[in-house]
Amino acid sequence: MTTLLSPDIHTVGELTDRCDRCGAAAKLEVTLSSGGDLAFCGHHANRMHTDIARVASKIRLAEGFTWAGK
Repeated sequence: MTTLLSPDIHTVGELTDRCDRCGAAAKLEVTLSSGGDLAFCGHHANRMHTDIARVASKIRLAEGFTWAGK
């Protein structure tokens, strides 16, 4: 049986990275359970919220951003 843990979610003032999918300003940064980091704009973060929550160990949200996975 596989046990899934909820990622640790924090809100930060602002993010300086760019989205790894389209290059827009990042609204969410994720540290993957397997290692590594990814950044997503608001559009891509909300579009892929289920997959992000499944593979993340830590999530940082830009202040004021409403994420569908939270």
